[in-house]
Amino acid sequence: MRIYDIIKKKRDNNELSKAEIDFFIEKYSNGEIADYQASALLMAIYLNKMNKQETVYLTDAMMHSGDVIDLSEIEGIKVDKHSTGGVGDKTTIALAPLVAACGAPVAKMSGRGLGHTGGTLDKLEAIPGFSIEMEAKKFIDSVNEHKIAVCGQTASIAVADKKMYALRDVTATVDNISLIAASIMCKKLASGANAILLDVKTGDGAFMKTLDDSFELAKAMVDIGCGMDRETIGMITDMDEPLGFAVGNSLEVIEAIETLKGRGPKDFVMLCETLGAYMLVLAKTAKNFDEGVEKIREAITSGKALEKLKVFIENQGGDKNVVDDYSLLPTASKIVEIKSPKSGYISKIEAEEVGVSAMILGAGRETKEDILDLSAGIVLTKKVGDYVNEGDVLAYMHLNKDEKLQQAKDRFINAYKIIKEKVEPKKLVYGVVTKNEIKKF
Repeated sequence: MRIYDIIKKKRDNNELSKAEIDFFIEKYSNGEIADYQASALLMAIYLNKMNKQETVYLTDAMMHSGDVIDLSEIEGIKVDKHSTGGVGDKTTIALAPLVAACGAPVAKMSGRGLGHTGGTLDKLEAIPGFSIEMEAKKFIDSVNEHKIAVCGQTASIAVADKKMYALRDVTATVDNISLIAASIMCKKLASGANAILLDVKTGDGAFMKTLDDSFELAKAMVDIGCGMDRETIGMITDMDEPLGFAVGNSLEVIEAIETLKGRGPKDFVMLCETLGAYMLVLAKTAKNFDEGVEKIREAITSGKALEKLKVFIENQGGDKNVVDDYSLLPTASKIVEIKSPKSGYISKIEAEEVGVSAMILGAGRETKEDILDLSAGIVLTKKVGDYVNEGDVLAYMHLNKDEKLQQAKDRFINAYKIIKEKVEPKKLVYGVVTKNEIKKF
């Protein structure tokens, strides 16, 4: 078999076999195929696309290019949740204890963030002492005993994906549904879960900007998961404005804790209820969605989810007292009010611009080498549909250094569109994709 023939075959818009895809992934991972040949094949895939079967083969090959985690020692059906990311997306910090409190095992491997704000691991590390490094035995024992553990992905998971993504990034071949879906799913599948819930964001602050693209990506990922014998559900949720009010690492931890205390922002609470209910259905700890929502709500009102969060934090070396004393978290030295330049209804908040503003303050990374300021960020006071008077506070910026404050303020103010006519907030959930159907709400 020759890589030249595989490139030519895809260039001519023909279907690649499992053996050909396996050959490419194995040889490229090992350095036996040059970047210029891999680039040629990726461009052929980008232009001519892959069908459902080819995409499953690609994901399977990428998944087996590194370690595949065995979680069979964990009792019950392990459900993983993946979000395609967004601004203010602190969901795992609230959702994992919620689902675990309802009896479903949560064995989650997460990544760090590159962009607007930190990833789940960065946010958890805002908790003093919290460690995301865990030996396999401790990880498995923690889930069996407490129903919850979250750790960092090892460098040896899906080795081909890291190499391919770097190449796609510099060859303009990122935006292909099959390549995106395979990249996300190979890591999820290698992480060992029995079932997967996908939260596919759509809108200004999301990777997928349009509803059609978001549904297409969700369908591709659900097809991969189900094609590899993992029950998979995809949800399309809004990211046209930031999720909740807090954007920034320690600020988002506080908002997640507040949510478990029954004081969370309306949109974030609804998202946690919806995702949590589907996770319970996948874990077979709820018979249907409605029962799942009831159980999630009861875990909050009874205090069980908050107690589970304390156990989770303590088990991973963190100071559980942060749950009752937010001053133990990294705290910014300055808080600056950002005021509305005019009166009217907020018709849009460009989530990506808010995220960039938070990144300028230090809450996110522009490069992998950047060091996060875990205390920096923004707390909104108004959302789409709200009325504001000129001079009303739109948000509070938390920061430690003044030099980039004006730049962050300018980006933030420009993210708000304020008009005279009243507008209705957008819906939060646009639809659900399962193996057998696409339901649009």
